Amino acid sequence: MQKRYDYIVIGAGSAGCAVANRLSENGRYTVALLEAGNRDLNPWIHVPVGYFKTMGNPATDWCYKTKACAGLNGRSIPWPRGKVLGGSSSINGLLYVRGQAQDFDDWANLGNEGWQWDQVLPYFKRSEDWQGKTSDLRGEGGPLTVSETRVSRPVIDAWLDAAQNCGYPANEDYNGVDQEGVGLYQLTAKKGRRCSSAVAYLNPARGRANLTIITRACVEKLILEGQRVTGVQLANQQLHANKEVILSAGAIGSPQLLMVSGIGSSEELNPHKIAIVKELPGVGQNLQDHLQARPIFKCASSTINTEISSWFKQGLIGLEYLLKRTGPMTMAASLGTGFLKTHLSPERPDIQFHIQPFSADSPAEGPHKFDAFTASVLQMRPGSAGHLSLVSDRFSDHPDIHPNYLATKLDQQTIVAGIKIARDISKQAPLNGLVTEEYSPGSSVGDDDDDSILNWARSTATTIYHPTGTCKMGQDDMAVVDAQLKVHGIEGLRVADASIMPIITSGNTNAPAIMIGEKVAAMILEESVNV
Repeated sequence: MQKRYDYIVIGAGSAGCAVANRLSENGRYTVALLEAGNRDLNPWIHVPVGYFKTMGNPATDWCYKTKACAGLNGRSIPWPRGKVLGGSSSINGLLYVRGQAQDFDDWANLGNEGWQWDQVLPYFKRSEDWQGKTSDLRGEGGPLTVSETRVSRPVIDAWLDAAQNCGYPANEDYNGVDQEGVGLYQLTAKKGRRCSSAVAYLNPARGRANLTIITRACVEKLILEGQRVTGVQLANQQLHANKEVILSAGAIGSPQLLMVSGIGSSEELNPHKIAIVKELPGVGQNLQDHLQARPIFKCASSTINTEISSWFKQGLIGLEYLLKRTGPMTMAASLGTGFLKTHLSPERPDIQFHIQPFSADSPAEGPHKFDAFTASVLQMRPGSAGHLSLVSDRFSDHPDIHPNYLATKLDQQTIVAGIKIARDISKQAPLNGLVTEEYSPGSSVGDDDDDSILNWARSTATTIYHPTGTCKMGQDDMAVVDAQLKVHGIEGLRVADASIMPIITSGNTNAPAIMIGEKVAAMILEESVNV
């Protein structure tokens, strides 16, 4: 195995796969892509509904868990993160959401030149092979297939109609001109199979002589000479970079690796006797995530709950998928969506719905025995932010995750407003003709009792798997990387993944993470030509 490469990319997730593909594309540079997990050979990875089998599975998931959170009434909750080629794009719900144009303009307004909407849009388009209606705002011919949903259910159609009867507009492309409105989700899938970042970016690049993909390669530390990163330390060998190391290990892995390598705050490093190479107090801070509350409504309409209630029914569904690549097994984590404004945000949508034709008290227990749908709702731009803390100087020891959910009054008011909107839509025609009972929160939680609604959310809400922000981009004292994603005060090192987001994007984070990978690769290549 070659021990020296021009570029070393740590982490083969949503961003890392894009970086490795683009840096090796012209054949001029040698690139090593390191992934702590295995190859994406598990067949459930490639079946859209396979996330039920891959989340919580230590063969494909880091299986993180938060510390007890006061905002969740003292609960600790699982935080799945992909540990396999493709990273979380191999185990997520396949939903493709760019976010709002204002998200990226806000990043630029914080001093991050080059990150405003009109400057990131070309990288979204470059990544996409959009299978829907042609638009100047959508990409065609890119590596990542983005398609419209292939599954429908009457209760989802009824929810969309009821939302419009509540006054919310229809929107056939929330990734187009305007995000606001209700419609069906777009997903990273091609002909009934998942299109992960690994499928999109690595499969076409595997034959390149200048790209080396190494799995089961967990980086223990960065190698530094003074304040320059020159390589990485694996369990039994070192790899060296002629030019740069690009850290794409995600919102938990990237800051943890920086800290165990001596880049972080003395408050975090000193207790573990880690020599400080660069004092950067923002490493592991600014942790943001989307918290979902999950109202559930029993209904008189067929849902996945009863459609898979016997081995015979499951067999028929499996046979349809094998023969046609259609049916429930092609379903993403949600079908219907709404990007809506509450009274707290009249200028732009602040809540997002994930409407699912199934329900469960917990994934481990499986779906309910009765027909029901879930109207999951989240606040898109929470003000609450948490942090990570080291437990040792070893990367193999998971850090403590403090999500700090629902810590601000606005966050509390917004989640309550979202739950009320879910209830209002359920009472509108034609959905009210299908809903037989509100299962959860239920009639014991009054619609005029905000404290009880909030307490229900604290007791039941969970992550929707979007941790971001822990190596934030900016120029302030808590920033970790600059607008070129170079780590402040450290040479030869960039971070490129969702951890660099100074503010979480309005919606699911896989698409922005891939865009970040595309953009940083372009910046690196442009800089290498000018050197």
